[in-house]
Amino acid sequence: MARAMLHTMAGLVLAVALAAPGNGQEWARKMFEVTSHDFGTVARGAKTEFAFELTNLYLEDVRIAGVRSNCGCTTPRIEGDTLKTYEKGVIVARINSQSFLGHQSATITVTFDKPMRAQVQLHVKAYVYSNVLLEPAGVNFGTVPMGDSSTKTIGVRYSGRADWRILDVTSNNPHLAGKLNETLRAGGRVCYDLQVALTPDAPAGYIKDLLFLVTNDPRAKHVPVLVEGQVLPAVAVSPSSLFLGVVPPGQSVTRQVVVRGKEPFRITGIRADCDCLKAALPDDEPKALHLVAVTFTPGARTGKIAQTIVIETDSGEQIELPAHAVVNERNQ
Repeated sequence: MARAMLHTMAGLVLAVALAAPGNGQEWARKMFEVTSHDFGTVARGAKTEFAFELTNLYLEDVRIAGVRSNCGCTTPRIEGDTLKTYEKGVIVARINSQSFLGHQSATITVTFDKPMRAQVQLHVKAYVYSNVLLEPAGVNFGTVPMGDSSTKTIGVRYSGRADWRILDVTSNNPHLAGKLNETLRAGGRVCYDLQVALTPDAPAGYIKDLLFLVTNDPRAKHVPVLVEGQVLPAVAVSPSSLFLGVVPPGQSVTRQVVVRGKEPFRITGIRADCDCLKAALPDDEPKALHLVAVTFTPGARTGKIAQTIVIETDSGEQIELPAHAVVNERNQ
């Protein structure tokens, strides 16, 4: 039943696209979570990006042939141009806030050439606040070991009103905190040092978040500051999500994952809720890097399979690795 539904869905997509070119674009648009973004107010020179995420919902591979913007105020780039079933990709839109000031808007055209030609238009807009300059363009913590704290400082430079002030620094991320130190106020120029701290209880993973400078200027009450970095766990697995492919019933497929730690460690156990997933324990020698082969052998049931593999170590760490596959008669 599930197999028939998957074939029917793929067939309908192809039939609609071939029959009506206008409607045929819809298969591509459905892969995007959102197709527009308003950056609001951004500082001159600030690093300002938004990631438009897309997911391949189909059995066929999807390939992004190119991406372009109709305005020099925005530079797009592709992260992951070929997507297999259920794989994710990203179109990143960056506002060129150093060169373009005031109100800006752009249409980004994403062109696909597989499984058939289609285009999707993404829309962005922003107001680049020329009075404020960030030096450097944002906060980058780089890599921080889990359990450690880190602090970075950037400059906030303003020219205009003599009474301009930053009233507060806010963030929705409880692991980020900002502290201000006014260093200059003269002749319509105001300078602050913005110190941003990452707390030691920050969870493992990538950081891409915003701090907001709350000002007394009604034209730009909230000025965002991009904060980036990565908190490294004691033990991590790569890839962070394992796609096993499109597999016919009863046929096995093996994928390799890397388990890496700051210090040498042993893998003491590997388990999954499904008997269809098997992984052999590596040798008992402590290492900072282990290679683990994961084998997937589906049963007769077709459709999407999603499971979690748990890797246990002698340090007490447990790493959860999401794994998924599509079981279908056709091996794409």
